[in-house]
Amino acid sequence: MLVPKRALIIGGIAVVGVIYSMGVEKPGAVPASGAGACKVVVTADVLNVREKPDVASKVVGKFNQGAETVADKVVQDGFRKLAAGKWVSEEFVKPLPGHDCG
Repeated sequence: MLVPKRALIIGGIAVVGVIYSMGVEKPGAVPASGAGACKVVVTADVLNVREKPDVASKVVGKFNQGAETVADKVVQDGFRKLAAGKWVSEEFVKPLPGHDCG
């Protein structure tokens, strides 16, 4: 059975929207720990967000290059924690100026 073009286009738009929204912070969002908290920018073309700090762990999201997000100071096995159940490779994120990611 063939899938109609309209369904494929709508599905594709939905996927792009989800990926884009993961890399865009809501206006006025303030890091939980206040000013100077850890905030990073993605340096990879596309960065997988994993469930655990392990390359074999399930991918639970993605960020596009240039996306900024609040992160935790916790780094484990080469992965930086973003939130509970969300880890990214430390190699592909860079702290933004003025943010304490130490």
